[in-house]
Amino acid sequence: MTITLPGTDLLTDDLLARFDERAPMYDRENRFMHEDFEELRDLGYLNAAVPTEFGGLGLSFAEVQQLQRRLAYVAPATAVAVNMHFYWTGVAAELWHAGDTSCEWMLRASVDDGAVFAAGHGETGNDLPLFLSTSQAERVDGGWEITGHKIFGSLSPVWTFLGLHAMDTSDPENPQIVHAFIPRDAKGYRIEETWDVLGMRATESNDTILDHVFVPDKYVALVCPAGFAGVGLFQVSIFAWGLLGFGTVYAAIAQRAYDETIRSAHKRSSIALTRSMAYHPGVQHEVAEMRIALEAIEGHLGKTIDDWSNHVDHGGDWPVKILAAKYFAVTQAWTVVDKALDLTGGGGIFTRNRMEQMFRDARLGRIHPGNSLLTHEVVGKLSLGINPDEGLRWG
Repeated sequence: MTITLPGTDLLTDDLLARFDERAPMYDRENRFMHEDFEELRDLGYLNAAVPTEFGGLGLSFAEVQQLQRRLAYVAPATAVAVNMHFYWTGVAAELWHAGDTSCEWMLRASVDDGAVFAAGHGETGNDLPLFLSTSQAERVDGGWEITGHKIFGSLSPVWTFLGLHAMDTSDPENPQIVHAFIPRDAKGYRIEETWDVLGMRATESNDTILDHVFVPDKYVALVCPAGFAGVGLFQVSIFAWGLLGFGTVYAAIAQRAYDETIRSAHKRSSIALTRSMAYHPGVQHEVAEMRIALEAIEGHLGKTIDDWSNHVDHGGDWPVKILAAKYFAVTQAWTVVDKALDLTGGGGIFTRNRMEQMFRDARLGRIHPGNSLLTHEVVGKLSLGINPDEGLRWG
């Protein structure tokens, strides 16, 4: 696919080749993709979503996703990690374009100071990230104190600000969610190196433990009611940039696995055939299934990305559309990669084979928010007109 969009010349073939070469090393050594990250930072890639008024590239949501898809094709873990920064600069841009300046400081910090933003929403036992929290927020003079245990803390080695949420239950009948950003030099937190996982190893998404960490009001983006009662553009934008961004990455993995399968089919042989395995009817059938899945991903995910980028008014249906598109993309992508492992032969199971790494990386798509349980619950309730907050407990 040829892309001729503003800023896409950043991802040159030579740069992507270097990323492609380093990706297996990062996975094998289970270490953060420092070299990739520094190259992207030096190129200004981290400011792709920042409006030109602040010195960024000013790319649209769809344009950023096309860039991310090219990056994810060669280095999916690098793309997932960078997505967590876009997760915030993209949201800040969405709010700014809508006339909400509450996160304008993030856009300035990203360009002027080279600030890196990370996501700290994951919590053990919390299946409703953003809307509920096991972390506590206590109001103090000039800001809030946050206490809790965050998991899957993206970009752990390099973030400047960790965006997180916590719950204020000082009024048990009206709990509030505090969305805030802790700076790297804050006191009272520590990062625990827990990241030794199945796939996406180069993201180094360690745990972050917070003990009465003070966050000044200037770094508090929003205080709103807990649950879906507090949902607005801030949360839905996080859904779009976060979840559809995940979908983009896993769609790219599926495309890479498909392309590798096609190349392999023409090279593989069998003593039972006079021509390559590409002429085996079973292989042809499975390849057709893979291609159909890719076409479906492109149609569903691509349409949702374009609609968000073009500000199509889906009203209260946006959470459904975003969750459904992400879920469909990652589950279909997993199907494609699973078939690819079958079709490329036994060599694909060796750790030296790129297919083995893609297989492990692709499996994490179904774990990334929203998982199957949350997706079906939210989509089902909203489709039936049921309040998602019904039956929730705050304590």
